[in-house]
Amino acid sequence: MRRGGTSSNGWAVASTPSSPSLRQVVASYDGYAEWSSQPVRRREIAVPRVVLIIGLGGPLTVGSRQVRSFVAGLTPGATMTEYDDRQRGIELRLTPLGAYRLLGLPLSELTGRVVDLDAVWGRDVSRLVERLAEAAGWSERFAVLDRELSRRAADGPRPDPELEGAWRRLERTSGDVRIADLTDDTGWSRRRLAERFRAQTGLTAKALARLLRFEHAVRLLTGPGHRSLASVALTCGYYDQAHLNRDFRELAGCTPTEYLRVRRSDALAMAFGTAEPR
Repeated sequence: MRRGGTSSNGWAVASTPSSPSLRQVVASYDGYAEWSSQPVRRREIAVPRVVLIIGLGGPLTVGSRQVRSFVAGLTPGATMTEYDDRQRGIELRLTPLGAYRLLGLPLSELTGRVVDLDAVWGRDVSRLVERLAEAAGWSERFAVLDRELSRRAADGPRPDPELEGAWRRLERTSGDVRIADLTDDTGWSRRRLAERFRAQTGLTAKALARLLRFEHAVRLLTGPGHRSLASVALTCGYYDQAHLNRDFRELAGCTPTEYLRVRRSDALAMAFGTAEPR
């Protein structure tokens, strides 16, 4: 459990890994609470994960929609979020194929969209929120989630085995792999590879590789030590620094330098996630 801030502006984050059986579905659970004497507005950068939020407090404005519990599909761009004074909930970042198993629908239906979770899971959502709200603490809440997600993952559709292998290679290389290599691995044509990726992850393999490469760059830039933008671009497989800058403008809505400067001023972003206030 990590905490920071003052009585009028503060945050708390509780994190734990998911159970071993769910590691290919969701890496961790992050419970959070944040309060502020003024409205908080953030720019959320694009990530190669499907974001699922279970709201335990007031509403959050995402883009132009006001939501509590929701799922946000993969999107090739930044998204604005805003709340008035308090936020409390649990965030899960699902692997694309994990989301396919848990949500039980083609991920292409979620691409670039924010959808109320009850539109996907129905009445089960209100019961789940009630159980989480009544739990004695974060450890109990995370145990409830383990049981719920394990059941849904077991009952959900299975991705194509070829696609699972292609995703593992993309993830292992942080997107630095040729599409031709993926077609060789799967035995599929480029067209079929793109169609299957779009249906079961929400994006084509090429677009998903771009998000993974960008995530790698963000991780290097925000990690310990100092790295020049040129060295990060080279390490992550960008043609040059100009291409890295272009991806930041399109996927984060700002330059790398602006992203780092503003992120360092946001204590919650430093403790949890890759959000940037605006």
